[in-house]
Amino acid sequence: MAEKLRVLVLGDIVGQPGCRALFAGLRPLIRKYDADLLVVNGENAADGFGITPQIAEQLFAGGAGVITTGNHVWQNRDILPFLNSNERILRPANYPHCKYGRGSVVVEVKGRKVAVANLQGRMHMTEIDCPFSVGRELARRLRDAAKTIVVDFHAEAPEEKEALAFHLDGMVSAVVGTHTHVQTADERILRGGTAYITDIGMTGPRSSVIGVDPETAMRRSMTQMPLKLPVADNPAVINGVLLEIDPDSGRALAIRRVREQSRY
Repeated sequence: MAEKLRVLVLGDIVGQPGCRALFAGLRPLIRKYDADLLVVNGENAADGFGITPQIAEQLFAGGAGVITTGNHVWQNRDILPFLNSNERILRPANYPHCKYGRGSVVVEVKGRKVAVANLQGRMHMTEIDCPFSVGRELARRLRDAAKTIVVDFHAEAPEEKEALAFHLDGMVSAVVGTHTHVQTADERILRGGTAYITDIGMTGPRSSVIGVDPETAMRRSMTQMPLKLPVADNPAVINGVLLEIDPDSGRALAIRRVREQSRY
């Protein structure tokens, strides 16, 4: 067996606390986990909604190899031309007839080709194209270019996330869930060799309600008024997973949760 690949995947960056933590700490984190590739979901990086070209460039400069996103990527219009000009920032592949960006990319890591793909769920979310059919076709196409394939499935429902992982088991190296901002404890490797976790959690303020100010979140829940939810401003927790993958077969060898407290 060839030397294993180590892929570090970090969960949704939320606002300035998440950005501060990663701008200051990405390279030390990469060294600590001896990561060959860093993938980070940046869809909440710009004050909780979307991402800007400036934030994306800083993440790339800090060591990110690929940035994935989700349903909020469209909320900052400045990012749209950047999606077309930089192939290493992704949007979900199953948006129909989308003229901006791409849903997958193949990068070179340690002389090996590694594919990263981005999909979005439909349960309790926007009714876009089916992630199951799009995901399976995408996996087939990517297998011609890379044995190692990591899928960020940005979705709300655990049922849908688990179902997609079983649907793609043996075709991709990992299906990792994002979007809910709460790290789950169900990491495992499926029978066909695909690593899975329902949600890798967020990179955002620790003392918060999924990244936002607790007081405002409580008032919103108690009054049912559509209050704007500002990002909480306190030091971030960095959540994610470390994947170990056999580059010859693309099978996952290990998956473990990552949780780091930032000083920023």
